[in-house]
Amino acid sequence: MFPKFLPAAVAQLSDATSIALAQQIQQTAIATPLSDRAVTTTYVKQGTGEPPILLLHGFDSSVLEFRRLLPLLVEQSETWAVDLLSFGFTDRRPNLPVTPAAIKAHLYAFWQTQINRPVTLVGASMGGAVAIDFALTHPDCVAQLVLLDSAGFAQGPDLSRLMVPPLGLLATAFLRNANVRRRISESAYCDRTLNTPDAQLCASLHVKQPGWSQATIAFTRSGGYSNAFGDRIAQISQPTLIVWGKADRILGTDDAERFANAIATNQLVWIEQCGHVPHLEKPQQVAAAIQAFRASLPTRTSTG
Repeated sequence: MFPKFLPAAVAQLSDATSIALAQQIQQTAIATPLSDRAVTTTYVKQGTGEPPILLLHGFDSSVLEFRRLLPLLVEQSETWAVDLLSFGFTDRRPNLPVTPAAIKAHLYAFWQTQINRPVTLVGASMGGAVAIDFALTHPDCVAQLVLLDSAGFAQGPDLSRLMVPPLGLLATAFLRNANVRRRISESAYCDRTLNTPDAQLCASLHVKQPGWSQATIAFTRSGGYSNAFGDRIAQISQPTLIVWGKADRILGTDDAERFANAIATNQLVWIEQCGHVPHLEKPQQVAAAIQAFRASLPTRTSTG
């Protein structure tokens, strides 16, 4: 059965991996310095094995983004996926800030409460920028870093000027449109046949959550991760695996080499015939790359 806190449309999922992951989504109340009231946070935890893996989804997404990768990782490791602050099915409230700093504070509180030992931190797209920010601020919490077609190097477009009344609601109404979301999803894949009705539902189910428009507007008005980390990328101390789709039409491919040139200890793995979402398009190759990368490095056991 599906958790009752998920939108009713979850019953329309048809792929076995999507159904299985949706059925395993849990909620927990996470106390943060952001509010006197705990943040109801959605996550998935499966498997055993050290160090644990923590998966961070991309912009306007949810833990369902890892429906094809997570089952492959749990065969060897304790694996977590969490919905970031005001994303996915995690709580959205008007009094909560939706900024990179707030997202990082919530993520640290989740890590401290639920995991509290060094993780292999895996970030996809915008989740890669979150992972970089977290690893730079809390280096002792992160044993290894994995970037999947990651944001964080190039400066993105500043959309904050569009998020003022009434343009903000118009912009989110446009983003909510099923045809618009289908076209965005298609552009993320090299093999567009993978953008099935089930995949489209996974990519849009969280849009039905209360406060989605307001949280999206607030995050975009904050500037989000549009400002690149620049020279701070070179300060990453953790061994880093960079996985990149050779046919990424969202971010292109130049930043893969830029990450590799900037980070002192890294491995770069190219995924052929793959777009912006290798964890969805080529999950077996991504899982194998992560497992080989982790096996090649010593395990850290200290916490910060």
